[in-house]
Amino acid sequence: MKTNKKIPPVIIHILVWIFFLVTSASQIYLKIGHIPSDFIVRSLLLITAFYLNYSLFVPHLLLNKKVPLFFLVIIAFSLFFLFIMQETLPRPNFKPPGDFGMQENEMPPKKPHPFLLNFRVFFPSGGLLLLVFAISTSVKLGIEWFKSEKKRVLIESEKVNSELSFLKAQLNPHFLFNSLNSIYSLAHKQSKDTTNAIVILSDLMRYMIYEANKELVPLEKEIEYIKNYISLQLLRLKDSSNVKVNIHGNLNYGIEPLLLISFIENAFKYGTDFKGKTNIIIKIHVEDELLKLYVYNSVSHQQPKNENSGIGLENIKNRLKLLYPNQHTINIKNEKNSYEVNLMLKLKKL
Repeated sequence: MKTNKKIPPVIIHILVWIFFLVTSASQIYLKIGHIPSDFIVRSLLLITAFYLNYSLFVPHLLLNKKVPLFFLVIIAFSLFFLFIMQETLPRPNFKPPGDFGMQENEMPPKKPHPFLLNFRVFFPSGGLLLLVFAISTSVKLGIEWFKSEKKRVLIESEKVNSELSFLKAQLNPHFLFNSLNSIYSLAHKQSKDTTNAIVILSDLMRYMIYEANKELVPLEKEIEYIKNYISLQLLRLKDSSNVKVNIHGNLNYGIEPLLLISFIENAFKYGTDFKGKTNIIIKIHVEDELLKLYVYNSVSHQQPKNENSGIGLENIKNRLKLLYPNQHTINIKNEKNSYEVNLMLKLKKL
């Protein structure tokens, strides 16, 4: 069996730098006949400059749209590195092999003023330093673009799959049969709630058809959909006295459609025991852009486990990871006689 193992980024970086150092050392040796004693130190300074820009300056300044500050920092660090090279490292001797010592009338090189850059040092070293900054900037921007593009494709793919699975789950014949059966029962009893039940069902289907394909919907509409779903489910229950629903807070935010309904649907699916009693608690609280969802339901041992329910909840958790990275926490307790979901989610502004 073939396994596709990716090479760790650290190994790639090390191999690239080894190739760079070997190539540079070879070129210098062919030109002057030896490798300068400060070659390693200069190379380490260039590598340090590369990773300072790659790990700090680009992510924290350039990618945060602080462009003027980014260029100021690049210029300042370039001058600082050149100053370090000038003051601490000897000037390499580029005389060809066989040329020894100074001529009779040749004066020894003057040491530049400590606070003035030697332009003979600046142009070769400064040009190479700017090239290192340019390469590290390009590499980091390329990697970040690739990550964002890959994430965008995953989000779109996951969103399409989730919406299709939700629509399929909500509009399947079983859902319609239960809803229509509840309405038929009300009509047979000549209940005054029959008309209201038909209106609720039509509202649910209208929301799923016209709102579920949007990127964001008002939280108020999503909550209204959840309330309608709960109202319709209560019609089929023999005893709904232990169904507790508490929703409060500021609803002037946006949320991805059909993001919360699976947890509530799961509660109604497994919260009724074989005697017809239902124990469900649903709490939704919104405060300071933070939505807290708590869903509890008792679990009957008489009910067979449905694999599709587990898959649906896994899809929701994956969707949360993609749409709300580092902006949500979810804790699920699946115990012998109960099932609990605690979700905290940072909402988006419309």
